[in-house]
Amino acid sequence: MADCVFCAIVNGAPHIEIYRDESTVAFLDRAPLVPGHTLVITRRHIETLEDVPEDLLAPFFRVVQRLSRAFAPALGAEGSLVAINTRISQSVPHIHAHVVPRRKGDRLFSPGAGPMLWIRRSYKDGEAEEVAAKLRAALG
Repeated sequence: MADCVFCAIVNGAPHIEIYRDESTVAFLDRAPLVPGHTLVITRRHIETLEDVPEDLLAPFFRVVQRLSRAFAPALGAEGSLVAINTRISQSVPHIHAHVVPRRKGDRLFSPGAGPMLWIRRSYKDGEAEEVAAKLRAALG
C-alpha cells in the first residue's frame, strides 16, 4: 500500500532491522517503551490480526517467539510483553506485534503507581544499533 509506513519499511525506508524472511520483517521501534522494543510485521500489507491468512500466522508468530527468546541472552531480559492491537489503538493499519523485553521493576505495569505502558523514550546516540546487533547475534 503506497501510503503505509510499514510497507515503506518493507520496501527499504530507513529502519533498524533485526530480522527479515520471506513473510516477515522485525525492526526496532523508533520510540521504544524500553531498549529492544521490536515490531514484527508481515511483508504483505494486511491490516489486522483477523485478516492474516492462516498460512502466514505460524511464520509471523514464530518470529515473535524467536525474538522473545532472544531477549534474555541479548539484553538480560527476564521475560517479554507481546501486544497486538486491532483497530482500536492500532496506530498503523498494518498488522504488527510489539515484542518488548521485560525486567522485574521495569514499571511497565506497577501496582498502585498507574501503568507506564505507553510512555515512550528515545534511544541515545548509537544505542539502537548496539541493541540491534545484540539481538541479531542472539537470533543467529
